[in-house]
Amino acid sequence: MNRWVERLGLAALHRLDPEAAHGLAIRALQSRLLPLPGPVVSKRLRTTLAGILLPNPVGLAAGFDKNATAIAPLSKAGFGFLEVGAATPLPQLGNPKPRLFRLSEDRAAINRFGFNNDGADAICARLAARGAGIPVGLNLGANKTSTDRAADFAKVMQAARDHVDFATVNVSSPNTEKLRDLQGKAALAALLDGVMDVRGATPVFLKIAPDLTPSEIEDVAQVANDAGVAAIIATNTTLDRAGLRSAHHTQAGGLSGAPLFEKSTRVLARLSTLTDIPLVGVGGISTAEDAYAKICAGASAVQLYTAMIFGGLSLVPQIAKGLDDLLARDGFANVADARGSKRDDWL
Repeated sequence: MNRWVERLGLAALHRLDPEAAHGLAIRALQSRLLPLPGPVVSKRLRTTLAGILLPNPVGLAAGFDKNATAIAPLSKAGFGFLEVGAATPLPQLGNPKPRLFRLSEDRAAINRFGFNNDGADAICARLAARGAGIPVGLNLGANKTSTDRAADFAKVMQAARDHVDFATVNVSSPNTEKLRDLQGKAALAALLDGVMDVRGATPVFLKIAPDLTPSEIEDVAQVANDAGVAAIIATNTTLDRAGLRSAHHTQAGGLSGAPLFEKSTRVLARLSTLTDIPLVGVGGISTAEDAYAKICAGASAVQLYTAMIFGGLSLVPQIAKGLDDLLARDGFANVADARGSKRDDWL
């Protein structure tokens, strides 16, 4: 993609309401008119995550393609894997608008979407119809009005298990009331048992919040180990607002982007000392150096989303290729060899 054209496009999108701009970005991808490079591949970048072969370890975080309507073009954007959703058993509108806010001065965003999506049946039908390509996972959610949210996760898992390469239990979104309560030790163990009972052969990932205390992180690691979770995604958005400068910094919701980088990386590093479960580093990645830092802190792979609001889709191959260069510079034959090599810097 011509970088000059992309910058003009981003400038135009930033004049729109953020959620409207996001919708236009999805439609642009669906048009198939954007020149996309395909997955970035090299011997150094090729790796596995929970037994899933990835052409590179740079993935798309959940929330960008909530309804699995742009999988084909996103598979050609440079990513090594995708995560779509979150999906809930029933369709829901989510929280009232406005619910997405750009914090340009902070290179960040705040959202309080509330799991707006087309519902598991529609999303799983799209996943079933997708062609061959890079691995795709689904983020699992619960309906806001559900009387048994743990059961909701199992329902979506059962619907999706034959159509995805992995599924992520998301109990860490701050935008559904009391959802984070399911991160408690007993509640999380029971929820995961229900999901594991219906998963078939599909690997189950767990996505956690960055705002956990050290003892809560220990509990999560123990429960994940006991349940047989295949990977842990660290982390979701934060409720912390320390150091923000943008006008929208007081908005309710989850904060993502650059301010989350340090907090999420420290949680990642701490987790890596407590479990051998593969970890996915998320939060504040906007450069190859950021991705490399997550891997050196203990991640097997990384995901990004918010940085694309400010850097565009061309950021994806830039990060993947830059990561390859950094690995070569430091003498690593493969990205897996760098995992955890600088963990102590974050503890």
